[in-house]
Amino acid sequence: MVDTCFLGRGFTTLVGLLLLPFGSLAASQIEDQAEQFFRSGHTNNWAVLVCTSRFWFNYRHVANTLSVYRSVKRLGIPDSHIVLMLADDMACNPRNPKPATVFSHKNMELNVYGDDVEVDYRSYEVTVENFLRVLTGRIPSSTPRSKRLLSDDRSNILIYMTGHGGNGFLKFQDSEEITNIELADAFEQMWQKRRYNELLFIIDTCQGASMYERFYSPNIMALASSQVGEDSLSHQPDPAIGVHLMDRYTFYVLEFLEEINPASQTNMNDLVSICLI
Repeated sequence: MVDTCFLGRGFTTLVGLLLLPFGSLAASQIEDQAEQFFRSGHTNNWAVLVCTSRFWFNYRHVANTLSVYRSVKRLGIPDSHIVLMLADDMACNPRNPKPATVFSHKNMELNVYGDDVEVDYRSYEVTVENFLRVLTGRIPSSTPRSKRLLSDDRSNILIYMTGHGGNGFLKFQDSEEITNIELADAFEQMWQKRRYNELLFIIDTCQGASMYERFYSPNIMALASSQVGEDSLSHQPDPAIGVHLMDRYTFYVLEFLEEINPASQTNMNDLVSICLI
C-alpha cells in the first residue's frame, strides 16, 4: 500500500508538477499530452508544510520548512495551494542577529523568509488538532480559505514535516505528540473522503521511518531522514548565532530540487537515488 524510497505509481514527474513543456510541441503532441494528463486522474497540486518545533535552538526546523516552501513555490505551486505551519517565528526572535531573516546556508546568501512568505498557522496555532483538521477537512465554517486544504480526488499532495520525534511519534511544541497511528488514520480519512489522488510524505526527524510504519491507505509514497532507532542529523553549523541552519536530509533533498525546473522530466527514482533510507 505504501512505497518507501520507491517509485510511487503515477508519480511520473517530481511532486506531480502541473506545468507541461508545451512551448515547442506540435498541436498533435499537445493534444496527446493533454489527453494523457487528464487520464492520469491528476489536475492540481497542494503542499502542507509543517515545522513543529519552538525555541531558538530549533532554528534549523524553521529553515527546513521555509526552504521547502521556497522550492515548491518555484516549481509552480502557488501560495493559494500551500498550507504553511510554523510553530515559531525565528525571523522575529530577539536572539536573531539579523532580524526579519532566516538563512539556510552558512554563507548567508539566501534569506528564505523573504518578502512574500504567507504563514497560515503560526505559533500556538500549530497543534496536532489543527494539523489533523487541515488534512481531513474537519474545519469550522468560519475558517478562512488560506487555512484550508481544498484538495480533491485529482490532487497530488506533498506533506512535509520536521521537528523532534521518536519511535512512532512526532512532537508538537514540546507539549504534545502526534502518533504514527493518528497520522495513518488521517491519511485513510483523506482517501475515503476523496481528498487526494497521490500523496508524497516526507519527514525529517529522528526515527522518521517509524511515522509511516502504520500507513495502510493507497497511493502514498513515504520518505524519511532516519530509520527506526536512528537519529536525524543537523547540518550547516553557524557559530556566530550558535545554532545549526538546516538538517542534513532536507539540505540534500533541496539541493536536488534546486537542479530541476517545472519542465523537467525528473522522476521519483531520481530523488530516491539520493535518499539514504
